[in-house]
Amino acid sequence: MTTSPDHAWLMASIDLATRNVAAGGGPFGAVIVRAGEVIATGTNQVTSAVDPTAHAEVVAIRAACREIGDFKLVGCVLVASCEPCPLCLAAALWARVDRVVYAADRDDAAAAGFDDREFHELFGKPRAEWSLPVEQVTTDQDNAPFSAWLSRPDRVDY
Repeated sequence: MTTSPDHAWLMASIDLATRNVAAGGGPFGAVIVRAGEVIATGTNQVTSAVDPTAHAEVVAIRAACREIGDFKLVGCVLVASCEPCPLCLAAALWARVDRVVYAADRDDAAAAGFDDREFHELFGKPRAEWSLPVEQVTTDQDNAPFSAWLSRPDRVDY
């Protein structure tokens, strides 16, 4: 068993997840670490917030962004009690975290009734094979929002 800083942060995320279960929430916890310090935490709030995007990692990312006043978490590590699902991985990518570390994996989650393996596999399939139809319908104004964006000299690129 390792005694690295990762191990301590993983234990913190596991503790958050376990306490969240005791409080009636889901079994997921996450911490955001920068320069060796935890700057934000998150627990699964899907049912309590009635928000399917309120995964522990997303909650922690939102809190960390508020804490540092930036939507980019460069220099930060996302530490999760369980392997992040595709939603959380995408949030980590958009937040530009340096690294993601997790404890339990997708098979452990599936054994507890949280089977997101289908979502992990979905993105490797052609869209025509998805159970959720995703299709483009074009209009003559498809790019109007992008044109408006590009014309703003005060835009903040991300």
